[in-house]
Amino acid sequence: MKLCANLSLLFTEVPLLERIGAAAKAGFEGVEIQFPYDVPAEQLKAALDAAGLPLVLINLPAGDLMRGGPGLAAVPELQGEFDAALAQALEYARIVKPQHVNVLAGRLVEGLDREVALQTLAARLRATCDAFAGSGTDVLMEAINCHDMKGFLLNTPEHLQDMLERVARENLRAQLDLYHMARMGLELVDCIYALMGQIGHVQFADYPERSEPGSGETDFEAPLQVLGDVGYDGWLGAEYRPTGTTADSLRWLPAWRSSLAAQAL
Repeated sequence: MKLCANLSLLFTEVPLLERIGAAAKAGFEGVEIQFPYDVPAEQLKAALDAAGLPLVLINLPAGDLMRGGPGLAAVPELQGEFDAALAQALEYARIVKPQHVNVLAGRLVEGLDREVALQTLAARLRATCDAFAGSGTDVLMEAINCHDMKGFLLNTPEHLQDMLERVARENLRAQLDLYHMARMGLELVDCIYALMGQIGHVQFADYPERSEPGSGETDFEAPLQVLGDVGYDGWLGAEYRPTGTTADSLRWLPAWRSSLAAQAL
């Protein structure tokens, strides 16, 4: 397993392109960006190449989701908007070549039957998987806790498992965010076992404040060990809000790097 920095939350003391070099200097082996589309893809690719880091993850454009709206992926009447978002992500990914693209399910629209929303989401995930098939970029979906993002359609490993079965595409995987699972009151080890063999990416932050490891209540030792035990060898994405500066929040990083290196032996 390797560690990547989420540049939407970390190193925000400097502009986005400068965060890539800062992440490399700090000791991260890759980076992820939630929504990079304001930066021209060619400029992002050049900055990644200069730092020698891979782009691990980006999200599909999600409409108004981050402003409190339902997003695009599970709203039936927004087919055109979703198609445009998919086309934008495909063109961007063609240049920056992320390893994963994450499709955010979004919130359940008031008055819409939940099953209709799930069917819509499944159809759009299938379309995304088919569009990215053979590109070198696989497709993810994640469960987000229903407290921080009320009404979000997928909240638990069981929700993810159900959607994996509905979509039935080999290039679709679950993104497991340990913070969101802790916020749901779930045991992290149980979540890992529930999705064993189907986890494409892992993100982490401490609970309850979604800050750096060591700032809260989460004991990460057992989840990291179990991830290795079940054969997960992908990325661990540091997606947290630093309690101070990013540099000051990285006291956990050397110990994690040493532990992961020892676990790989």
